[in-house]
Amino acid sequence: MAEKLSISGHTKTIALIGSPVEHSMSPAMHNAAFDKMGLDYAYVVFDVQPDDVEAVVKGMKAMGFAGYNVTMPLKTLVLPYLDELSDAAALMGAVNTVVVKDGKAIGHNTDGAGFMRNLKENGVDIVGKKMTIVGAGGAGSAVFTQAALDGVKEIDVYNIRDSFYEATEKRIGELAAKTGCNVTLHDLDDKDDLRASVASSQLFVNATRVGMAPMEDGCTLDEDMLHDGLVVADTVYNPRKTKLLAMAEAHGNKAVNGLGMLLWQAALGEKIWTGQEMPVSYIEEKFYTD
Repeated sequence: MAEKLSISGHTKTIALIGSPVEHSMSPAMHNAAFDKMGLDYAYVVFDVQPDDVEAVVKGMKAMGFAGYNVTMPLKTLVLPYLDELSDAAALMGAVNTVVVKDGKAIGHNTDGAGFMRNLKENGVDIVGKKMTIVGAGGAGSAVFTQAALDGVKEIDVYNIRDSFYEATEKRIGELAAKTGCNVTLHDLDDKDDLRASVASSQLFVNATRVGMAPMEDGCTLDEDMLHDGLVVADTVYNPRKTKLLAMAEAHGNKAVNGLGMLLWQAALGEKIWTGQEMPVSYIEEKFYTD
């Protein structure tokens, strides 16, 4: 049953931009939270293509949006059009949360903190250990940067050699120097290198769109790379159980889906927009309980 939402001339608008967005749980989740807290906010979604990012960012500020979330593939593309970045967002090179305040669009990133909190909630402690992550885009950058900041000892990052590869390699080098974490970038096409990395890791993370529509049948890890004690986590949350997670569970490995990351990054985002704490237990019971 949908939340009863009352729109008035005083209602503050929050949005999600990216593509695709029709699958997103964010509108239902945030609107339920706003209703529960008695806040006059409304959360809506817009399918935005990369070529339109500049116009959309400027337009939302001009129209008085209170803020917005940014999802794939726009998390890095919005950066040049924002007025300010938080320290974490600047270090990550990606934004997932924007607040419009005093005429300025200020970018934040709550993805990494949301991911690490989700691991903790699932009883996974990766601090002082090694992880392998596939995907160095917006979500991946947030995850491995926060992991390095939180004390993960070693992180192997795998990505295709795209136009951002060299810039990503430079940023990862700066992250390693800043945190003392052994973070390195690798070519995803080198399957033998990926296999060796996973073999010595305690955590494998998929931070790509593989596993969500229209790539539901895709998987970033070969089954024979799984080993006892390896935790497998996905940043994809729709479907709740991706091919990667189903494979891990069938093999007896602990699997952590992206729903908890979504919940905790959303809670941090609401605090940025409204200054109030999301009723996490209420939202979790309403949307995350099968």
